[in-house]
Amino acid sequence: MALTDMSAKAAKLSEGKAQDKFTDGKGMYLLVNKSGKYWRMDYRFAGKRATLAIGTYPAVTLKKARKARDDAKELLSNNIDPNQAKQADKRRAIKDSQAKKFKGVALEMIAIKSSKWSDSYCKDTIRRLEQHVFPWVGSLPMTYIKTPDVLELLRRIESTGSIETAHKVRMICGQVFRFAIAIGLVEYDVTQALKGALIPKDPTHRACLTDPKTVGGLMRAIAGFQGTLVVQCALRLSPLVFARPTEIRHAEWKEIDLEAETWVIPPHKMKMKETHVIPLCTQAIEIFKEIEPLTGAGKYVFPNIRKPDRAMSANTINNALQRMGYNTATEQCAHGFRGTASTLLRSLQWSHDVIEIQLAHKTGSDVSRSYNHYKHLPERGKMMQAWGDYLDGLRSGADVIPIKRQA
Repeated sequence: MALTDMSAKAAKLSEGKAQDKFTDGKGMYLLVNKSGKYWRMDYRFAGKRATLAIGTYPAVTLKKARKARDDAKELLSNNIDPNQAKQADKRRAIKDSQAKKFKGVALEMIAIKSSKWSDSYCKDTIRRLEQHVFPWVGSLPMTYIKTPDVLELLRRIESTGSIETAHKVRMICGQVFRFAIAIGLVEYDVTQALKGALIPKDPTHRACLTDPKTVGGLMRAIAGFQGTLVVQCALRLSPLVFARPTEIRHAEWKEIDLEAETWVIPPHKMKMKETHVIPLCTQAIEIFKEIEPLTGAGKYVFPNIRKPDRAMSANTINNALQRMGYNTATEQCAHGFRGTASTLLRSLQWSHDVIEIQLAHKTGSDVSRSYNHYKHLPERGKMMQAWGDYLDGLRSGADVIPIKRQA
């Protein structure tokens, strides 16, 4: 049944559901979720199903949404993809506005690129722009911004001691300018001239232990850690799976298959927006079985202690490491378990490709990467089990036989 202004206004999310759809007809519906209400239209083009985002209710009224739907239907009748037409209109709008401001261009770039970025990377990018860039050059037209303007805001960041942040902000500004070049708004990237102008960033990566003896000490410290079961299990799991900290704390029970001995992380949680499979060693499976009675009925494997419907805090693992006496800036941090695994597995002669794929690093072409979650899976399973056994050996202080790759 078609919607009315009153029914659209009254539409609410059903209890216990992630989203609801209220159909208006001709493929259009009002999508309702916790974030708000959105007009969408499903259609098929060139034999493929697609969805057109029409706008947000009530900013876009029912009348306006129907007009947009009818316009899209007309485009389809002329063999034109509404989404492609929409993107073309956006590009033309930006190109026609020679006074487009930096903030608008930056947000437009993020909107376009976000489908290939992880949620955390998008949020970090926006946060850095809002904190370090927009207050000073966000309101300036792109054509007005020169190299000294960008250098000035980067020097401001450097003055606080945040050298790494300054380099990241320069990279983001460069992305914005290259996007502006692509849409015909400016002719060159003013950040190119800044290469070498900043204080060099520390060449070391995130703090991690790589000597087997010190890693053995770390494993013993983790085994003896006194804290809640949630934190204990998350801490013990971290070196075994060497996933990114955000992936661990956002792990959901529906992603864990203890029978298949795998943890399958969906694309939207991954930095590279690609499915990632982590073969689980017996030690990791034991950890999941240990915590399942406590958190298995909920969404997250490691929920927030105060708000169980949310994931564990971002700083929890680092805080635990600090409580054990480790300096997370110079010795070992949560993200550093990846470096520990990468370094030791290479020294133990495991395949570079197998390690890189298990780390979910960007390798190969777009096509080949789309199959990376399957590639080398049997050997990755062997490696992960051998890694778990190796860490057990380091923890016990035994003379560990190198876990060399099997031919």
